[in-house]
Amino acid sequence: MRYERCHAVGGDADKCLNMPALNRALKYGVFATIATLINLSTQELVTRVFSGAFDIYIALLLGTVTGLVSKYILDRRYIFAYTTDSQLHNLNKFVAYTLTGSFTTAVFWGLELGFEHWFGGNIARYTGAVIGLTIGYVVKYQLDKNLVFVGAADSSSLNPGSATSKT
Repeated sequence: MRYERCHAVGGDADKCLNMPALNRALKYGVFATIATLINLSTQELVTRVFSGAFDIYIALLLGTVTGLVSKYILDRRYIFAYTTDSQLHNLNKFVAYTLTGSFTTAVFWGLELGFEHWFGGNIARYTGAVIGLTIGYVVKYQLDKNLVFVGAADSSSLNPGSATSKT
């Protein structure tokens, strides 16, 4: 199935993909769970391989990056049905996606590190992470819907006259 930006319906993926809101919410929840598992698995792997003064922070950063990239790919294609016209356009969307996640990442990191500090241990830290990521993803959906994947009008202003290669 080929996904095009939804010019005719103002970028509304529900209408473009004929996807009811409940179906979209369920998919979003599944993708959030996948990204959370990728994030936490990366963190666990890093803390097992690397032990040092800053191991938790390195694990947190690398887990965030792997979760971010996987979630961007899933959201862009399957939640918002958004294709980009070029690699530059894709990079611009990814940067915007990352920026909208900066606040939600602070919430996630704060809860993860807070639970580590208050209760100690991996179970507490990962519990804080799951709570923080859940809050973050609920907020991030609205940010992405309203600020990142808002129709297709922005693509021509990003790189007019460029050769299009659908990504």
